[in-house]
Amino acid sequence: MEDKEIMEKELLIIKGVCDLYLHGSIESTTAEVHTAFKEALNETLNIQNKIYNLMTERGWYKTDTAEQTKIDKVKQKYNVN
Repeated sequence: MEDKEIMEKELLIIKGVCDLYLHGSIESTTAEVHTAFKEALNETLNIQNKIYNLMTERGWYKTDTAEQTKIDKVKQKYNVN
């Protein structure tokens, strides 16, 4: 398995973990549990960001730039200034 494939899988896994921690913090019933999930989410988001940045640096994660006209349409639709 190549490095790119490994990092893609890592990114998918870490995104799933972020989702679990987010829902854990939303659904927590005590402040202590909420704090634990929130801290775990923040750590996981930092890991996700590092993986994303490494992939972007290597050209393995490409994004499309939104056209300004499309951005303006959405802003008008939702009355965003």
